[in-house]
Amino acid sequence: MPMTRDASRPPLIDTLREFLVRAAEAEESLVRLAAARNELLRHSSETGDNLLDLTSSSAGLAERQTSMAQERTALTREQTRLSTRSSELASIRTDLARERTSLGGQRTDLAVARTEMARRRTSLAEGRTGLAQSRTVLAEDRTRLARERTGMAHDRTALSTTRTDLARDRNRLAEERTGYSVRRTELASGRNALATVRTARAASRTRLSVQRTEMARERTFLALLRTGLALLTFGIVLFRYFGVSWWSIFDGALVLLSFGLVVVGATGYLRSHRRVSRLGELHRSDEGLTDLEAGRAGP
Repeated sequence: MPMTRDASRPPLIDTLREFLVRAAEAEESLVRLAAARNELLRHSSETGDNLLDLTSSSAGLAERQTSMAQERTALTREQTRLSTRSSELASIRTDLARERTSLGGQRTDLAVARTEMARRRTSLAEGRTGLAQSRTVLAEDRTRLARERTGMAHDRTALSTTRTDLARDRNRLAEERTGYSVRRTELASGRNALATVRTARAASRTRLSVQRTEMARERTFLALLRTGLALLTFGIVLFRYFGVSWWSIFDGALVLLSFGLVVVGATGYLRSHRRVSRLGELHRSDEGLTDLEAGRAGP
């Protein structure tokens, strides 16, 4: 479609419009190419014999489409550059409009300032009248404040009396708190004494457990001694009953075993007995048991 250039229209806008028309024609060509490719693909699905020819045609169309896309990209870049130039011109026009607006605003501010000066002269006249009225109001307020001050003096006297009563109550509460503090200190002392006694009892209980363990070990060694004596008696009885024979070897081994048990039991018993004796001496001077012994002997 031919385009006629208007003399009043800027050449930049005409150039932009030509590029847009070319872009629209390129888009239409792309649409037609896409329709042709779809038609070719439909024919290729219907007829399998011409697949190679249709593929070649499709490749040609793809190359043509690529070239059209490149041309469209170039047109888009040119359009972008023209849009940027148009934006710059619009910014310049906007700056000029702002300058004109600021000048108009300054003229308006001057007119407002003149009006404000006239209003201030009027308000100063009204202010002098208001000051006279304010002096009258202040005199009345001063009289009212004097009356309020007298009432506040009465209230302050009542508050002083109340504060004195509160101070007496506070002193009484302080004395009660002091008594409670003394009672708490006494209870804390008693608790510390109980904790000390409990610690001593725990140590005594530990020593008693050790003594009980040693006494159990002593009983174990006595059991070994008893077993050794029983085996010795049994070996002697067998030797006297059977006389000297091959069984005498078993009798001798039994006697030797019994002697070993007797020696181990006697040695262990004596050692455990000495430990139990030392623990008994410690218990007689144990702080955790002296109060118990005194309480048991008292009644």
